[in-house]
Parts: sequence; C-alpha cells; structure tokens
Amino acid sequence: MDGFTRRKEMKKSDILNAAWALFMEFGVQKVSVAEIARKANVSQVTIYNYFESKENLVHEVIIFYIDKEWLEYELLLKSNVPFPDKIKQIIFNKKETANKIHEDFYQYFMKEYAAEMSYIENLYIEKTVPSFINLFNEGKEQGYIDKDLSNEAILFYIQMMKEHMQREDVYQKVLPMTEELMNLLFYGIMGKKEDEKK
Repeated sequence: MDGFTRRKEMKKSDILNAAWALFMEFGVQKVSVAEIARKANVSQVTIYNYFESKENLVHEVIIFYIDKEWLEYELLLKSNVPFPDKIKQIIFNKKETANKIHEDFYQYFMKEYAAEMSYIENLYIEKTVPSFINLFNEGKEQGYIDKDLSNEAILFYIQMMKEHMQREDVYQKVLPMTEELMNLLFYGIMGKKEDEKK
C-alpha cells in the first residue's frame, strides 16, 4: 500500500471511529455531518467524498462496528480461555454494549440486522455459525453442554431467536433485556450457571 492510499484509509478510519463514537453516545438523528467532521478532524466535503451521504455513512459505521466486534469475538473463541469464561465474556460484552449504545443508533443497527441478506446476515452464515459449532463442541468436550444435545438443535434454537429478534415489533423492545436473553441463550444450553455446579 502506497503512502497516499494509506493516508486515505487512515482518514476513512478516523471518520468511521468519530461517527461511531458520536452515534453510540447521541444517536444518529442528533449528530450532524459537521460534528463528525470536527471530531474526525476532516472537512465535511471529505466525508461526502468518501461516503456520499449521511445514510451511507451510517451503513458503513454499522459494518465497521460489526467487523470490530467480530474480530474481538474471534480472538476470544480461538483462545485457550476456559469455556465458562468465554461465555461470561460474551455476556459481559453484550451487557456493556447494551448499556452504552444510544437507543436511536440501536434502532438503525437493528433495521440493518433485519434486512434480508444484509452484511450481518452474511457474517452470521459464513463465520458466526461455524464458530458457534466449535464453541458448542468445546463445551461438550469440557462437560458444560449436554452431549445429547445435537448442534443442529442448538443452532435451530438460536436461529428461531435470531429470526424473532429481526421483527421490528420485537427489536424495538429487546435492548433492556440483552443481558437476560444472553444468559437464557447460553446458560439455557448449559443447563445451569457455572457457580451453581459447585
């Protein structure tokens, strides 16, 4: 990558980071392109040159955020961290995100999630499902997931939950319950929480 391309990519990354931070705190509606430009230390013209419109920028910020989150999950899932601790970290991360994300930005995020063949859907099919299967197998090997439960049944359960959460009337209510739903998803599969096994 030459110097010009590198600088361009860094500038684009600065804009995405600035927009993401502002959207997380204030939501999409209340944040102007001028405010994003100020925070990213670029001109508004630069933002429009890179993203064409605020709507496209929001879409790109969601993809940027998903990629960032997925990279962290991937590192966690491939690590030597014990299975129960992986689950706790996944739940804690979801709780932290739910506590920090502005309701307005969350609604934009969920509209993207609900769109057919969205970036999120492709990531789910190509990367999340195979990684979850590996995680379930690891949980079974370590005795935390019932070996009689097939991966197909677990994935079917997750798919039902996922499809339900893609409905607008559902995702508008779900944010305050994020931690509870993650607990239900993972500890429901495991049978009981780790501290209850002792």
